[in-house]
Amino acid sequence: MTDTSTHPHKLMRLLDRFPDIECLSLDCFDTLLWRDTHAPTDVFDALPGITKLQRGKAEQSARRTAGIQGRGREVTIAQIYAQLMPGSSFAERKAAVAAEIAAEARHCYGFAPVVALMQAAKARGLSVVIVSDTYLDPVQLRELIAQAAGEDVAKLIDRVFCSCKFGRAKAGGLYEDILRKLKLQPEAILHIGDNRKADVEGVAPFGVNAVHLAQFADSTQQRLRLEAAMDTMIHPAKQETASAVLPHRPAISLAEPQSDDAAERLGIGAIGPVMHGFELWLRQEAAALEAEHGGTVHWLFLMRDGHLPQRVHEALPGAAPGHAVEISRFTSVAASLRDDKAIERYVERELGTRPQTLARQLLLPEDQVAAIIGDLSMRDASLALLRETRTSACRKTIRTASRAFADRLVAHIRSLVDPQAGDTLMLVDLGYNGTVQNSIDDLLAERFKTHVAGRYLILREQDRPGLDKRGFIGTGHYDAHTLEALCANVAVLEQLCTSSHGSVVDYRTDGTPIRRANDIKGRQSEIRERIQAGCIAFQASAHDATVRCSDDGAADAWRKGAANALARMMFLPTAPELAVLERFEHDVNLGTTRTTGLFDRASAQRGLRQRGLFYMNSAQRMYLPAELEGQGLATRLGLFTQRRFGLPLNFADFADKTIELPVIYAEGNDVTQQSVTATGTHDGFYLAAIPVGAGRFSVALQFGALFDWLELESLSFHPVEEFLSETKDELRSEYDARYSLEKIERAAPRLLRCADATSFVMVDPVKDTGGEPLLLACVFRPLSARQPGAQPNQSKAGAVGAPEKEFSA
Repeated sequence: MTDTSTHPHKLMRLLDRFPDIECLSLDCFDTLLWRDTHAPTDVFDALPGITKLQRGKAEQSARRTAGIQGRGREVTIAQIYAQLMPGSSFAERKAAVAAEIAAEARHCYGFAPVVALMQAAKARGLSVVIVSDTYLDPVQLRELIAQAAGEDVAKLIDRVFCSCKFGRAKAGGLYEDILRKLKLQPEAILHIGDNRKADVEGVAPFGVNAVHLAQFADSTQQRLRLEAAMDTMIHPAKQETASAVLPHRPAISLAEPQSDDAAERLGIGAIGPVMHGFELWLRQEAAALEAEHGGTVHWLFLMRDGHLPQRVHEALPGAAPGHAVEISRFTSVAASLRDDKAIERYVERELGTRPQTLARQLLLPEDQVAAIIGDLSMRDASLALLRETRTSACRKTIRTASRAFADRLVAHIRSLVDPQAGDTLMLVDLGYNGTVQNSIDDLLAERFKTHVAGRYLILREQDRPGLDKRGFIGTGHYDAHTLEALCANVAVLEQLCTSSHGSVVDYRTDGTPIRRANDIKGRQSEIRERIQAGCIAFQASAHDATVRCSDDGAADAWRKGAANALARMMFLPTAPELAVLERFEHDVNLGTTRTTGLFDRASAQRGLRQRGLFYMNSAQRMYLPAELEGQGLATRLGLFTQRRFGLPLNFADFADKTIELPVIYAEGNDVTQQSVTATGTHDGFYLAAIPVGAGRFSVALQFGALFDWLELESLSFHPVEEFLSETKDELRSEYDARYSLEKIERAAPRLLRCADATSFVMVDPVKDTGGEPLLLACVFRPLSARQPGAQPNQSKAGAVGAPEKEFSA
């Protein structure tokens, strides 16, 4: 008797490990046949006229009835449908059973490593049998195998044994009956299955060599569960369509155990499925473009983000030639300002951008930029630049420079590909608005006499330019809120897909790219290369992992699977993934050297405690959900739900916990006592937002009236208009609060003990605010409430309290 485990890529070694066996015995589901859904019951959503819940309850009822009648708990599918459709005729139930088997066949396929093992076993003269815990009978199961994996696979099977025919499952002793039927010694049989309890613990006690097929590590199972959860939220249920579609499961099972590098595993499990589905769709789109427009479709991968899609394209068999075209947002816009209308439209759209950045994008000489902007404030510099761009001399300078730039960009493309009139230039990029195509579509069409088509991983256009654009994940299948949610954190995907060289900022006259230095190359390019290597490894496994009779519906399945994997990585990243990405930065790719960190957990903790989830509306980091690691799954799901559905909620809607905090305002000898409502934010913390006018008042926070112990997280002054707005963090004004403790002991940096009910924190007024109305933000966490007793007299001031003489109507 042998009790061991193996991974899919090691299956072929088993025949050498057990050289004396005469029979290969295999479990069916999740061993020979896999489904492209997360759970077996997800296929029930595809049943015509029957819901998953109805089908599940009917099976439970049938098994319970069988147990009551003393027949064990094994049932046939006919008995299940007798419970499900008690008022239907035999013919109607028979048709419903056939529809379920057909649905299974559409979503099942042969797992290639197991099929290869079966072929090797037959070549050695071994018999091959299937032993399955199933409600299907042997005829139905063999038919399903033939429909899903093909007749050639079904013909490799000598006998099929099903638990419903014997009245007991493998864990209940089924293999005792199997041995009697096979008339073989137990040691002459090797049984393999994915369920340790059934296929090892239920089989090995009879002396049979039993091996557990380990599909996924625990961390992978968690990741797939989260992807299935994402499927429910981004793919609204449709009748007669399977749910939780994850076609990448077999490729991950095959590839992931072959790597012990966390970065490579991230590429396999998170990026690989996305890029594989994208490539399959691109090939369909290229074929459709060729059929519609004729000529040759030229694949132009826009660098830098198109780097990994090109690598994936070239890694899969049958790839058309692909060309790495270095066109950035900066260079495409620079080549588009060839007439006054384009200049005016661009300036009006981008006014508010840093004036220096905007001026350089307009190709103005540095000395002219300095003369226009000088030492002006951002607002005044923007207005000065706007006035300058309306002069004929400035516009002539921009037009001349842009036309020369366009010549150099066209020379760059021509140096890589020489399209003929009537061909199609297919621009391939991650997306997500198609800015490059918007800028140069007309230029390329005019210069090359070709059709221009943009094909993007994600596409959610912010306007309707009327160009030929399509998205693998786009408006054809997803609503606007879903696309906005996916695009919110697209920076992490960009950094994983990009090349290591700097962004192009110009071209020489022969088209050779001129790149700026990549300041983050040394810090993360090596890790990124390992991630991309994992993505490429996934492609080989995806190509080799399955044996199917038909690819009908495969493109739709891969689109759903890719969207599920992408949404999960963006909003529910796992701890091992974040450990890989910890130090990643993102460069904004606008002709500048600006970079920003992908995420900052410390900022997240401060923001959550101070403003709750609404801190996310103003944080500038590019991978915000990663900041919520350690804050609980509910918090991250709350963020995703808010963005996915565009819920019209605000800070007050989350204020289901409040504390009335007594405060005293003092200005000289004038004292006012009121109550301020402190609102729960996150992790037990509360925010008391206390208006203090233009910094005239001292404020005494009477914590002793309520608590013996508390944690004082922060005290700071903020402009009233900014505090709960979506103003970006780096643009916010914040003033540290100076305070003293009265009858309060500081037991630790933030841990305070109040001596009695009169203990308070005195906050001094802030100076030099320019007359701007402020509020005092006090963030605290109660730890131990004071026992009930007398409290100072107070008058309740509502949600935010203030001195009546200063703020009354």
